[in-house]
Amino acid sequence: MTFLALGINHHSAPLALREKVAFSPEGVMAALRDAADALKLDNVAILSTCNRSEIYCYGLDESTRLLDWLSQFHQVNADELRPFHYAHAGDAAINHMMQVACGLNSLVLGEPQILGQMKSAYAVACEAGTVASPLHAAFQQVFSIAKKVRTETAIGENPVSVAYAAVSLAQQIFANLSEQSALLIGAGEMIELVARHLREQGVTRIMVANRTLSRAADLAERFGATPILLSDIPEQLHKADIVISSTASQLPILGKGAVESALKQRRHRPIFMVDIAVPRDIEPQVAELDDVFLFSVDDLKEVIDENRKSREQAATAAREIIDQGVERFLREHNSQGAGHTIRALREQAEQMKQDELRKALRALASGTAPEQVVNQLANALTNKLLHQPSTALRDASAEGRADMLTLAQQLFALDGSQQDKK
Repeated sequence: MTFLALGINHHSAPLALREKVAFSPEGVMAALRDAADALKLDNVAILSTCNRSEIYCYGLDESTRLLDWLSQFHQVNADELRPFHYAHAGDAAINHMMQVACGLNSLVLGEPQILGQMKSAYAVACEAGTVASPLHAAFQQVFSIAKKVRTETAIGENPVSVAYAAVSLAQQIFANLSEQSALLIGAGEMIELVARHLREQGVTRIMVANRTLSRAADLAERFGATPILLSDIPEQLHKADIVISSTASQLPILGKGAVESALKQRRHRPIFMVDIAVPRDIEPQVAELDDVFLFSVDDLKEVIDENRKSREQAATAAREIIDQGVERFLREHNSQGAGHTIRALREQAEQMKQDELRKALRALASGTAPEQVVNQLANALTNKLLHQPSTALRDASAEGRADMLTLAQQLFALDGSQQDKK
């Protein structure tokens, strides 16, 4: 059994395919339990963001069954997913998880939000009861290495994110952002970052739309914005020069007809739109309208690439820390497998010691000289401890098992002593 990490992301698959296998936040727990039952797993977690859907597990020897489950769960043909998916096993899986948590695999190199998303994925899996000792230990090491990377490298300096890139793109469209009004759809962490960046650029007229008014109001209060319901968007859309959307909706929130009506009320003044969500919140057909500049999360790549170069050096240092972390984790994980053997060896040696100690005490009680008793004790214990290994080594030599002889030299540190005698 080994660790596996399987998924698709913005590097491997187009947006149209990624949104087919995205997991809604409210559906992740049911998906985890379904995967655990279908694949007979005690260890499975799911990470689903706007840029990736990934499954981490322990207990499968190969990834084919995991890919088949993903395709069946989302009712997508496995042949459609196969060319675009990736799978990592063993140390490569742990390395991948660490790279994801550190933001090295993100659209924005080093972006910090992904660590929180991975911690959330772990927490949900714990709540679903699909995390046991191996995966728990893996996640703890992943979080530890991510923290080390953040504190010991410059990967988080000059912070950029998808939210930052969206606002930067808006700056390229409008000469003065402070004169524009914005409609933000959603009330999650990404939209909060967008609101912060907009306020920093002087945008004061902001509406926050959400399915529940209370959540919209909580976010709006922090940024001096106006909260509205999603159902109010058609009436308010014409007031927005900038629309940025990031919800967990499985269906589009803005259609071509609603945007077309808003444009008429605006007398065809253009609207800048960024759809960060996966699945998409804004119908792709909206881009066909003449006065709309619609960008998806994939379109932000060019803006983000400009900020990527400054983090490449830090990323190199981060990868070195990750390699060390993977090696340390696997050493600790693999050493647990020796626990039973070590305990059995110690118990056997302890039993031999107690047997010979009783004989020695009886000999002392009968008047045998202490020096003779100690010598007999040492000889008997040495012979007993070495009898079985000596017999096994002679048999191995007779059978031509040079590998076993070499292993014995390493196990009993004989190489150094042999060299000392030369």
